[in-house]
Amino acid sequence: MLEVFDKPLADPVQLPLASNLWTSVIIIAVYLLFVLKLGRQLMDKHEALQLRGVLKFYNIGQVLFNTVIFVWGFHLLFVQKPYNLSCMQVLPQDHELKSTERTLAYLYHLNKLLDLMDTIFFVLRKKQRQITFLHVFHHVFMVITSHLLIRFYGFGGHVFLICMFNVLVHMVMYGYYYASSQSQNVQESLWWKKYLTVGQLVQFLMMFLHCMYTVFQPNCSASRGVIYVISSASAFMFVMFSKFYIKTYIRPKQVKSKGKVN
Repeated sequence: MLEVFDKPLADPVQLPLASNLWTSVIIIAVYLLFVLKLGRQLMDKHEALQLRGVLKFYNIGQVLFNTVIFVWGFHLLFVQKPYNLSCMQVLPQDHELKSTERTLAYLYHLNKLLDLMDTIFFVLRKKQRQITFLHVFHHVFMVITSHLLIRFYGFGGHVFLICMFNVLVHMVMYGYYYASSQSQNVQESLWWKKYLTVGQLVQFLMMFLHCMYTVFQPNCSASRGVIYVISSASAFMFVMFSKFYIKTYIRPKQVKSKGKVN
């Protein structure tokens, strides 16, 4: 079974943190060990850290990082137009825009690694309620999946448009994180918080629909394996985030309404 990892890289260009799968596995293992055990044990002996300056820098940096990927990716998709959007395939090695495709996909993978800091900050600030199964699973899944796609499929292709949906949502999400981290009063006044989850649900729906649209294109040779993985993951995430939305924003209102009636 492990013989599959003996296959040559889908893209011969090896880039740091994206060439050897063990790199991501070790990073994830350290992340889980700190988030689920060592970090909590450490913070049990200390007061919660505020980290407002660090979070301000981090969240602004994330907004800018995701904005660069989105603007550059949008330009590639809709101005330079190297893809057929109904059947997107990885650009050949000799394509004039291959380096751009590779760089953007690589930046996206690095961004998924950087996203792991979200949970680290939760631990240091003792925000244990925010470290849910969905939160941890989502971060781990994104790192491993982006690495596996680069390893076996290459940089870009069908997943490129899907990544743009994700980057757009993250631009708004980290803007919210920046505002909410600066003041408790600000956090409570951000009425549009729940719409971040709505945006994520729309993202997963669009990802799924794009996969299904591609599947039904005649004579499309885009990787069916990648399409099935992405569509299955999108459906799973849609269900998980729907449950989170219902639990967080709908059920509390129902309980409150019953309380008023009584």
